[in-house]
Amino acid sequence: MDLDDFDHDPFVKRAIELAREAGERGDGPYGSILVRDGEVVVEAENREHTDEDLALHPELTLARQAAREMTAHERAETVMYTSTEPCPMCATGIVYAGLGGVVYSVSGAAVEAAVGGETGLPCEAIFDSFGAEIPVVGDVLEAEGLAVHREFQ
Repeated sequence: MDLDDFDHDPFVKRAIELAREAGERGDGPYGSILVRDGEVVVEAENREHTDEDLALHPELTLARQAAREMTAHERAETVMYTSTEPCPMCATGIVYAGLGGVVYSVSGAAVEAAVGGETGLPCEAIFDSFGAEIPVVGDVLEAEGLAVHREFQ
């Protein structure tokens, strides 16, 4: 999948809006959407505190939903847009789901530098460790993504 052919901004903006909603609710400020054929298929917000489940990151939630509800072909044509680079747990879920690409606003390293926390491995390193050829585009609307983390630090 060639992610250069896509207009990322509107989808990243929506992921950032979802991150803000999660932060306002008391969860970590993370939001993600799945997009296929230029249309939003499904959205998710971080719910790890609300639902008391540390695995309820939006990226993993969407990867699991895609694996349950889409064919392998549909998943390969689906791009995950997310407010923040997927952590290693979520990146592994993306590999297992077989999603076609990932676009994020702000890297884990940039969040760590701005507000603290732990970076973990970049999602591309996780993808590579599995031999998964999942294209990644990062730093789309990075200032907006960082602003949400600063707002809810």
